[in-house]
Amino acid sequence: MTSNFKNETYKIMALLLFVSTFAFAQRDINKWKAQIAIGLNGPSQSGFVDGFEGKSVNFPTVNLGFQRMFKPQFGAKLDFGFNRFSNADNTAEFKANYSRINAQFVYDPTQSITFLPERLGVEAHAGPGFSFVKPLGNYGANKLSFLNVMAGFEVHYGITKRMSIYTDVSYILGLGKDFDPITKGYGSFNGNLLNVTFGVTFSLSGCQYCD
Repeated sequence: MTSNFKNETYKIMALLLFVSTFAFAQRDINKWKAQIAIGLNGPSQSGFVDGFEGKSVNFPTVNLGFQRMFKPQFGAKLDFGFNRFSNADNTAEFKANYSRINAQFVYDPTQSITFLPERLGVEAHAGPGFSFVKPLGNYGANKLSFLNVMAGFEVHYGITKRMSIYTDVSYILGLGKDFDPITKGYGSFNGNLLNVTFGVTFSLSGCQYCD
């Protein structure tokens, strides 16, 4: 394990501890939420140029977000995602960081799905954002940024009134342009990304929509 990866792991653990400490200090719940999750990503092969294909499954993916519910079923969230992927076997060696920030609409139909167990909840989310791709090593000059549209589905299981664990499956549609010239695509990426993450949601304040 490299020192950089250890440092990133320590940062994530420290952030999780800070958020959990802050969350459990609140008196009210459910109006504001914070989320942290970690998982895997799968980049579309069409986003790579020939000879620089990426692995179909990569680690890590880290998502951080804050969510505000305006009505029992409707809300919005702002979230940040970090992904890293690397080359597949028998292709040129490379690694790239893919970061994004998205503003998303949130829909929570849990109250209207009567057959769900009491502690189980579901949410859908979708919205526009911006993606940043930064190749590492020899191809660092081929960084780029482009618009994206993200959509996903979450399943939550309540541990306490203030905290739930959840899984999120999301797809990020990249709106990047074709590489021109093709050499700008070496070690880079302009395509779509599938994320599967597992994490924790902390209720921060406001029980206005608990009933």
